[in-house]
Amino acid sequence: MSKLFSIGEVLIDFIPEQKGVALKDVISFERAPGGAPANVAAAVAKFGLESSMITKLGHDAFGDFLIEQLTKAGVETEKISRTKEANTGLAFVSLKENGERDFSFYRKPSADLLLSRKEIDEKWFSEGDILHFCSVDLVESPMKEAHRTAVQYVKKNGGLVSFDPNVRLPLWESATDCRNAIHEFLPHAHIVKVSDEELEFITGIHDVDEAIQSMFVGDVQAVVYTKGAAGADLYVRDTKWESSGYKIEVQDTTGAGDAFIGGFLFKLLEAEATLENLVNELQEHHKEILQFANASGALTASGKGAISALPNKKQVLELMGRD
Repeated sequence: MSKLFSIGEVLIDFIPEQKGVALKDVISFERAPGGAPANVAAAVAKFGLESSMITKLGHDAFGDFLIEQLTKAGVETEKISRTKEANTGLAFVSLKENGERDFSFYRKPSADLLLSRKEIDEKWFSEGDILHFCSVDLVESPMKEAHRTAVQYVKKNGGLVSFDPNVRLPLWESATDCRNAIHEFLPHAHIVKVSDEELEFITGIHDVDEAIQSMFVGDVQAVVYTKGAAGADLYVRDTKWESSGYKIEVQDTTGAGDAFIGGFLFKLLEAEATLENLVNELQEHHKEILQFANASGALTASGKGAISALPNKKQVLELMGRD
């Protein structure tokens, strides 16, 4: 069976124990494993398929904790290297009353940014595998070059590439730098996931359908447009399929989008999708794929944290009414 590879940041999310309080006023935090690529890898593993994390962590207690938590979630950690040159990344989060977040990151640099292209091995990847990445680790660093190399190797070996820009402006010198990096890597992805909060920032276009169509550049075959509780739309060039979300009580939206794309990619791996049959697979099974992804995101938002709140396949199917 094919495998999901995630490359990028793995970090500690410090989640406040008080909701609706500004970050400066939070009194106490609860630590949780996180980092968008790691969340996606954990989702796929918890749903029952193989996933592997490619990154670098510090030789510190937080790095030990993350290895332990990823292993517990079923994620392969053999491709995670360690360093004494930098610490494991940290993110402090404040939660608004509606579960939305505000971030403060500690990583200048963090260990993940030190992963180099020479540490990526072409032999890791096989036909049908999927490589997933986000924009947080596309800042100028050795890790950016590691991303380029991983994308190149996956494509060379017949795999698919998935990109979720996952915009986090506080991590960039400027909004322009963030946008430029996204535009640089966008044409190299086959599948792009973008949220309603990010679309206009990335494209500069207000009209949703027009903005989505502008993302079909280079190798892009499909764009998934997520709308939070309202569900998601899937675009394949000029074809669009809509889906509705699931009504749940939101506790914390951290990781919900990652659980969504994790569910989406899980269904593609389960179907043994390849570049040759990707569009046909989406056309034939878009309803079930989007339902599974929406249910994955909803259940995660109903819990606290990211990896710790991820559901298993049985729970997702129960919400879908498919138990």
